[in-house]
Amino acid sequence: MGTVSLPDTWVYALRLPHDPRAARVARMTVRAVLSGHGREEILDDVELLASELVANVYRHAGGTASLRLTALGDGRVRVGVWDRHPYIPAPFGEPPWDRVGVAEEGAEGGRGLRLVQEYADRWGGLPVGDGVWGRGVGKLLWFEVG
Repeated sequence: MGTVSLPDTWVYALRLPHDPRAARVARMTVRAVLSGHGREEILDDVELLASELVANVYRHAGGTASLRLTALGDGRVRVGVWDRHPYIPAPFGEPPWDRVGVAEEGAEGGRGLRLVQEYADRWGGLPVGDGVWGRGVGKLLWFEVG
């Protein structure tokens, strides 16, 4: 009788406070998790994109965030960032996917979501209705790499 080996799947979740250091905590968490699972080949991209989404929560949503890292059975890693603000920005909206333009030269912001569409293999956004996950209204933005 042969053995069955399960795919290398795992899930990590982290709740982040409304704090300017939350993006740094997200980067450190991503680095620790992906390094611990031998996924260095995607580490830089995932670390950058997760950090951008968490930083946007701090800047625009004004509340706590949740970060979830999931290894899918086919080698991809999915990262989800939840917050209480209902607005789903481009490029996470409904198909045909909104595209984020290039930030103007000298602009202090406007590059983070563009990075998602450049470096992620897939991405999307979901509204989270009242009572779902016990957290109230908000959204979940996600991307996949690998």
